[in-house]
Parts: sequence; C-alpha cells; structure tokens
Amino acid sequence: QIAECTSHEQPRVAQSSVLSPLSHSKATANRFGRGTHQCHSTRGQQSDSAMTLLDHARAQERGAAQEAHEKDAKQGLLITEKRPAPAPTQVAFAAALPPFYRDTVAAWLRDDCPSLDVGGLVVGDAETTATLWCKSSGVLAGKPFFDATFEELGCRVAWSVDEGTLLDVSKGKVAVATVTGPARRLLLGERTALNTLSRASGVASAARKCVEVARAIGWQGHVAGTRKTTPGFRVVEKYALLVGGAATHRLDLSQMVMLKDNHVWQAGSITRAVQAAKKAAGFSAKIEVEARDLEEALEAARAGADIVMLDNFTPSSLKAAARSLKAAHPSVLVEASGGITLETMAQYLSADVDVVSQGALTQGYACVDFSLKLPKPAGATCNV
Repeated sequence: QIAECTSHEQPRVAQSSVLSPLSHSKATANRFGRGTHQCHSTRGQQSDSAMTLLDHARAQERGAAQEAHEKDAKQGLLITEKRPAPAPTQVAFAAALPPFYRDTVAAWLRDDCPSLDVGGLVVGDAETTATLWCKSSGVLAGKPFFDATFEELGCRVAWSVDEGTLLDVSKGKVAVATVTGPARRLLLGERTALNTLSRASGVASAARKCVEVARAIGWQGHVAGTRKTTPGFRVVEKYALLVGGAATHRLDLSQMVMLKDNHVWQAGSITRAVQAAKKAAGFSAKIEVEARDLEEALEAARAGADIVMLDNFTPSSLKAAARSLKAAHPSVLVEASGGITLETMAQYLSADVDVVSQGALTQGYACVDFSLKLPKPAGATCNV
C-alpha cells in the first residue's frame, strides 16, 4: 500500500513536516532530505519520520552545546550564562546584630572620655541640631552603631538616606542625617560615631565593588570577607560586608571549623585532622580545609571536608585544580583565596569556584569621609 505522492501533494506533505520549534528548520530539512519527492502513504509513518528528524536535530544541538562547553572548560573560561544580577532584596541586617552591641558602643564612649571633658564645658548644654555630611562617594553603612552612640548620650538621629545607599558627592557633599540634642553631648559622641560610620561605609563600599565585578562577568558565587577583622570591631566590619552585598564568611572560631597548614602539621595529615574535627563538630558545623595543591585538595575532599580552600594559587592553576576537584567531588564547595584583590579577582573566577574570599575587604580598606557640623550662629565672626 505504499505509493508515490503526486506532484500537487508534495507541498502539503513538506509543509506538515516543518517543525516550528527549530529556528533553522529549512536548512535542517534540506540536510536530512525532507525535500524528497517520495513519502509514506500513511499518517503514522509520516509522524514517525518527522519525530526521527526532530530527535536527530535535537541531538545535534546538544552535541554542539557540549563541544562548546568542553572548549570553554579547557580554556578555563566562565561557562555560566551571563545574566543581569537580580534586584537586591531589601533586608534589615541590623535585626541580626547581637543585643549587646550597644554595650560595645557604650564602651567606646567610655574609652574616648575616661575623665573630664573640658571642651564640652565650653559649649554647654543648649539644645541644637547638627548635620551629618558625606564628603566622599561610597556606600552608607553603620547606621545602627551611629544611632546607638547618640542614643547612649540622650540625642536623637533623623536619617534622610537609607542604609546601603550609594552616596555620590561628584556634585558636592551630601546631607545624610541630623542629630539633635545638647551641644555638649553632640560633640561627646561625634568622633566615636563618625569613626564607626566611616569605617563601616568603607567596608561596604569595597564589598559592593567586588560583587559588581563578579556579577558583571556572569559569576553568581559568593564574594566573602575573612576573619582578618579589627579586634573589638569585628561585628561592625562583618555587618558592613552584608550591607555591601558580600558574605561574612565564618564569624568566629566557633562558627565553622577551618583546618589550615598549622592544624594539619600538628595532626600529622589532612585526613587525621578532618577525622578528629568531625568527631567534635558532628553534623552541625561545616569543615573547611586549606589546600596548597590539587593533591591536598583531593585528600581533603576524600576525608570528608565540606569546603576546600585553594590558597595562594595562580589564576590558571586555581581554575584547573577547581575543575579537577569538582569533577571528582561535585558536592564539595571550592573557595579561592590568598592575595586576591579587586583588581585581580575576575581572573580567579570560573564555574567551578563557589566562593572567592578577600582579607582586604576588612583589612586596609579606604574609609568614607563624613563630618558632623553644628549650625554657625548668626553674627559669628569665627571663620573656622
């Protein structure tokens, strides 16, 4: 019951074979002989033929995509699709601060004024309102600590800018807030509040720049700080990392187990160090191991490490090691660290790297310049 199609039936059969999901259907049809003048007389056989062509075309597309994927991997390039960063979720990170941070602020004030405040005697207790000015561009961070400083002194703060806002002073300084209270108390809290705000904003600004570099090239992993924080000031710097869009990394020694070279040397091997840590950490704490080469990284993963830090690698050797480590242990997180800066960070990023950490985010960062100014009285002759 197989017969040749008549010439006036050929266009109809050819049209029914065209598959709209394929953007290159005409070229595919010609390549695989859809334009032939012979066809099966039954509809079932026509459908089987069309599905065979569709499967073949899809297989070709998958093959081409796999070849491109492998080519990029060999060259150490990013193989994730570049896409715009999602709109940032507004999170009030201040709600995560420990309740005793106010005690820390009070201690800062006691440190700054352990005895007499003669300057405060000069200005007196008349109520006045001072203006907080931003004089260098950066991300505003540290409002909870600024507020706590003046609340401790009985003053009131009114903000005109939200936490996390990028302040642009290219056209001149920007008024950020006002502080109202006795003049003596405004000046008593001035330097402590400004020191905290300028440093927190500096950390947030550095973090924001690094995150933007990562997202600009399509990398969606975590940009993180380290435990290289200022003693006594850690909570501020870790908080500022969050405001800037970065990850804090572990907050302290108790939050996550990190086994570095000193731990491994004392334990005798990476495997022994991980096994001992697991007995104490149980299931509730992750274990990270610092590795200086691929061999150490693989040993750490085999021993049960949750995260492997590739430390002080060159960009090319780090990408190659991360690729090999992920191929052998897909569930292990890979962290790139060691001497990475804003200028070099992009060179270390690939689809096999989950975290990139920088000590520079909380060590040696540039501060944002703020000043707090009381109003100049009418008729005052001082030009300072």
